[in-house]
Amino acid sequence: MTDGAPVATAFAWTAENAAEAARIIALYPAGRQASAVMPLLWLAQGQMRDATGSAWLPVPVIEFVARQLGMPYIRAYEVASFYTMYNLKPVGRFHVQVCGTTPCQLRGSDEIMRACKDKGLKKGTITEDGLFTLSEVECLGACANAPMVQINDDNYEDLTHASMTAILEALARGESPAPGSQIGRTASCPEGGPTSLLEMTGAR
Repeated sequence: MTDGAPVATAFAWTAENAAEAARIIALYPAGRQASAVMPLLWLAQGQMRDATGSAWLPVPVIEFVARQLGMPYIRAYEVASFYTMYNLKPVGRFHVQVCGTTPCQLRGSDEIMRACKDKGLKKGTITEDGLFTLSEVECLGACANAPMVQINDDNYEDLTHASMTAILEALARGESPAPGSQIGRTASCPEGGPTSLLEMTGAR
């Protein structure tokens, strides 16, 4: 992983992302293309991840998006700095976001944070191998399957210290652990399987 400075300075869409950016902009009426700023910033952040191993938005990349949309840089920066889905400094290849809001906390998020720290992760920093950045965040919307984390674009739910440790170790080995519930639940069904509407679920 690098800090991305050379890539950012010379940033331009890949052919695939240029087509996707054009498709997104075309969704909005003429003169309203600035409305595409959020998906274009997300697209740019993904391209930075693919190019450098770090999903973030250096200033030249935000400037590039602003120019394409014909909007002042500061307006694009206001969006990027407001939403936590955008990173304004480099992160590890795997951005581990631990939910610490009440439902997750009551269900053991402290143990999930401890599992991260036991593997050498520290909040707000990149591990020496460049693999992980740890953040504590507010509700990620999977309260029924607490505690949970989001790692890059995937949610991992129904976690314990042991299962969180196993996920981090698998990622470090270059594997892709299955996202979702780590105890076999489908979506947010009850532990042990459905208890009602059994004809509809085929669980009888």
